[in-house]
Amino acid sequence: MPIKLTTQAYCKMLLHAAKYPQSAVNGLLVAEKQKDKKKEGHGVPVLCVDCVPLFHGSLALAPMLEVALSLIDTWCKENKYVIAGYYQANERIKDVRPSQVAEKVAMRILENFSDAAMIIVDNSRFTMGCSAPALSIYDHSENKWKCRDPSIDPFEDWPEAQKITAALLENRSYENLIDFDNHLDDLRNDWTNPEINKSVLHLC
Repeated sequence: MPIKLTTQAYCKMLLHAAKYPQSAVNGLLVAEKQKDKKKEGHGVPVLCVDCVPLFHGSLALAPMLEVALSLIDTWCKENKYVIAGYYQANERIKDVRPSQVAEKVAMRILENFSDAAMIIVDNSRFTMGCSAPALSIYDHSENKWKCRDPSIDPFEDWPEAQKITAALLENRSYENLIDFDNHLDDLRNDWTNPEINKSVLHLC
């Protein structure tokens, strides 16, 4: 079952990359928990309703990742969400290959969620106007991560996602984005980013 992205999930991924253009960034995608996965309902895509920005700079800090995963997992359970995927924007513009860190974390997610996806933000397609989707999506099949055919539309509503992401970048909303690194620096920083969620809702 392919995953699809809401405007909110896409916006926050790109705002995270925009806030730290000099660094690699990563995060988790969350989907609403499905009532019960019946075999015949297999054609329904998994909708990623939000994303949680994790780190910028040093992505491979195992202890920090464990703390983040455990907190986010608890938050997901409280909100009837499930961790459904992983995203990463690499440091170099032309680097759109999943790194070892990306594959490792994505495999962890896959153990608990069989439809997990891994998204690599394509920095070379990332513009202020967001005219084209700036990402490559990898699905796991036959024991490896395979890049999804770019002609498959991964958006719930691409024109809306494009318009709102461009507006948020224009307003420099990325300056207010909180990732887990910011939260660990000061625990008052809320990694669920209610302010940005509100802005997305307002623009919708």
